[in-house]
Amino acid sequence: MRSLLVLIDGLGDSPIPAWQGQTPFEHAVHPAMDALAASGTLGSLSICENDIIPESCSCILRLLGVDKKDIPHNRAYLELLAHNRDISEYEMVLRCNLAAVDADGRLAAFNGQGLTPIEMQQAAKQCDGILKDIEFIHLSEYRNLLVMNREASVLDCTVQPPHESVGEDVNELLQELRSQSLSINYFLQESAKRLQLFARDGLQYILYPWGPSARQGLPSFSGLHGLRGGAVCKAEIVIGIAKALGMDVITPPNATGDVDTDIMAKAEATLAMLQQDDFVIAHFNGSDEAAHRYDYQGKADFISRIDTQFLQTIAAKYHEPLKLVICGDHVTSSVTGKHGDGCTPVIAGYLNTTGHSIRLQSYRDILDFLMKESD
Repeated sequence: MRSLLVLIDGLGDSPIPAWQGQTPFEHAVHPAMDALAASGTLGSLSICENDIIPESCSCILRLLGVDKKDIPHNRAYLELLAHNRDISEYEMVLRCNLAAVDADGRLAAFNGQGLTPIEMQQAAKQCDGILKDIEFIHLSEYRNLLVMNREASVLDCTVQPPHESVGEDVNELLQELRSQSLSINYFLQESAKRLQLFARDGLQYILYPWGPSARQGLPSFSGLHGLRGGAVCKAEIVIGIAKALGMDVITPPNATGDVDTDIMAKAEATLAMLQQDDFVIAHFNGSDEAAHRYDYQGKADFISRIDTQFLQTIAAKYHEPLKLVICGDHVTSSVTGKHGDGCTPVIAGYLNTTGHSIRLQSYRDILDFLMKESD
């Protein structure tokens, strides 16, 4: 029997005061999820369990069966793999956001807020070729990577994630990183000068490096579970995870990694992948992005669209027995805009068949249900 994990990134959330304490998941309209819960199991649990940080890399790897000891400390290397690029053991890679700073030097936005996608691409071109020993790689919109020679002092730096640091002083946030690398310090000074031409509405744009990462291997998905696995995704981290685990990857046309993604195309890609793979993860990133923007209505609407356009399509067009789990990886609060290690909704059940009762008390139960042979 095939297995499908529908991962709605940052599905857990805070109660929304404007909705009398409802969360975006509770406020959303999701008849397909409700039907699966009625015939299967609805639960609420933490994927983090207080022993890993609440972010997508570690939580998704955990849901795919990777042991905690094998989970990378930072995810930049996996995002690099997503773009068919690798590094040697003598190099390292950092995530690098295009961020906005207000007149008081405080982080106003972690995601290039105020710039169009085309302007973000133009800004990235301005930052290319500043230093020979730092390679600047533009991924998408505000997301970039820096590749440079390995420096132990940089790998040991703790830089607060920009999406968790809005409102804080940028100089203080980046002080340790700047002090540990003359190259990075110069790169940030020069890139800030080049980005001045994009300044507007009291905002200056800067690059914000963080999450330094070295080369690290992962066990194969087939070795872990004896199954062929596939992923339908757009987010760089999920593509990188899938490639590192040796899984098949499909990125559908018009996938954006945000709420405007083509959900129907993702459903069709998932149906195609279920013809060849024993296990498929379909990842939806827009819910997380909306919550980071404090857009609880947008998050709820996106969840509703996943139900209507994705789940109902799968239910109508896939006619073989299927084990199905719908869950989040962590909490992303639409109130604070930050990640949390609280509980996320989980729905587990069967399509086109019946099976044994499903226990949902920890993430291990999700793994057991999806990866093990049915009785």
